[in-house]
Amino acid sequence: MQPACLADAAPLHGIAMHGDPALPPDYKHFSYVNPDVKKGGKITYGVVGTFDNLNPFILKSMRTTARGMWDPEFGNLVYESLMQRSRDEPFSMYGLLAETVEWDDERSFVQFNLNPKARWADGQPVTAEDVIFSFELLRDRGRSPFSRRLDVVETMEKVGDNSVRFTFNDKADRESPLLLALSPVLPKHTIEVEGFDRTTLQFPLGSGPYRIKEVKPGEKIVFERNPDYWGKDLPAKVGFDNYDQITVEYFLQENSLFEAFKKGDVDVFQEGNPTKWARGYDFPAVASGAILKDTFKPQVPSGMLGFVFNTRRPMFSDVRLRHGLSLVFDFEWVNKNLFEGAYKRTESFWQNSDLSSLGAAADNGERQLLGPALARIEPAILDGTYRWPVTDASGRDRKVLKQAVVLMKEAGYTIKDGVMSDASGRPLAFEIMTQNADQEKLALAYQRFLAALGIRVSVRTVDDSQYQSRAQTFDYDVIIRAYASSLSPGIEQATRWRSDFRDREGSEAFAGANDPEVDRLVDAILAARSAENFRSAVRAHDRMLLSNHYVLPLYHLGQQWVARHSYIAHPETMPLYGYQFPVWWDARVQ
Repeated sequence: MQPACLADAAPLHGIAMHGDPALPPDYKHFSYVNPDVKKGGKITYGVVGTFDNLNPFILKSMRTTARGMWDPEFGNLVYESLMQRSRDEPFSMYGLLAETVEWDDERSFVQFNLNPKARWADGQPVTAEDVIFSFELLRDRGRSPFSRRLDVVETMEKVGDNSVRFTFNDKADRESPLLLALSPVLPKHTIEVEGFDRTTLQFPLGSGPYRIKEVKPGEKIVFERNPDYWGKDLPAKVGFDNYDQITVEYFLQENSLFEAFKKGDVDVFQEGNPTKWARGYDFPAVASGAILKDTFKPQVPSGMLGFVFNTRRPMFSDVRLRHGLSLVFDFEWVNKNLFEGAYKRTESFWQNSDLSSLGAAADNGERQLLGPALARIEPAILDGTYRWPVTDASGRDRKVLKQAVVLMKEAGYTIKDGVMSDASGRPLAFEIMTQNADQEKLALAYQRFLAALGIRVSVRTVDDSQYQSRAQTFDYDVIIRAYASSLSPGIEQATRWRSDFRDREGSEAFAGANDPEVDRLVDAILAARSAENFRSAVRAHDRMLLSNHYVLPLYHLGQQWVARHSYIAHPETMPLYGYQFPVWWDARVQ
């Protein structure tokens, strides 16, 4: 039996996680695009790594799939989702393959009504059967998170001529409809189901704005605009997809990529090193204005970059040891000697936003939500006054090291003959796995700090493919990872922190958290209906993560740096989440 409210659901042009979408039904384009851009020309992006696969939706070679197929940075060039996300709102979706959407206040169901104009690159229509096929195929043969999307669905059925309705089960939360809207749709009439989970270099068919023109495995992939792209005039697509040709070049090292950028073989370069940004662009093309340096300041939380302790390793199962090890890292020394004081210490997963617990005492609503977990939250974190100790930048601040030694002693470790050891005399030793020179530099500094307490640390830098393989199978002691934070945290918090993802290879559960209280707070985020309840849930979750010391927080900039050749242009307006490459264009086009 269908819920009675289904009959009253009205088709909507857009949906939002909390409240209503900002743009009205008759909107013409997103606020941050240039609607009058002249399309044409080309761009070449550069990335470090390799690829041997054109299927971005399978576990095998998931880290070596060609960029641009389904890509958060360069755009979904070949495949498309049911709806398009606006980067100028916390989490709002607008019509793409689905022209309209229907749901009820309880979000017990969602119905996507496909755009009758939607077409695959071969001219065939995108159908409800394609949508159902895609979700079933990815459930059976895809990788996470696509393989899990139907876990929250009780029934999936075709409705009318070209609509698909998903009715949710008791595992669903209020974010579930939006995650379905973000899911890719694949062509049923061209895909061989049996071979879908194998890597392939066969050119796929999609509904997106580009088709693959050329592939050189591990070296480059070239996309060309589909002149018959069905969606080019949709409001959610105006000002997007502005090049006739997009090339992604692959490099073994970042230095090689940067040299290619300087020569003009690559058109844009994303910089993350403050010293290099300040001093490394003293070459003729910059002086002449042929290369421009842009600084963008998005209005989003800081996120969390840090050393991640793998709690699957017995030594890291004790929060006191993790806390003690974290205190040993001398941020002031690192910031002064490696980065010319450019960074700020990160002290919250949502720093610089209203969702952060930093500087905000837990109110009654948050305390009720925390419940029995209150006793496990460090008092200073609970009242919002917690800050990491500021050292004397010597690398051996005795006051801070003394605090670390006390915590380690509580965890069963003491210094014996100059070596930090447990009660049985086993030395405290572990490996930090890094993936590039910048990470290695941080790890070597940390290695020196820890050596002062007799802690033996080895640093191992591995190539990209080995790093990704070990990271997705959790084969490491400590790694450096960045956890991006948005203004609408949701299911990614489950994949990172909930215990049912701890042993799920390919997930982001890098710390291996296994804590029912963390699980409960993640679920509270996903179930929140009001903005106030949502904020309380995120802050409580933030306090719990900080108190558990899964991550040794490092630093953040609060800005984005991109260098570009002057013929690559971008809109004057920047969205909430920062610059977006798919709305840039080639200014040489007249």
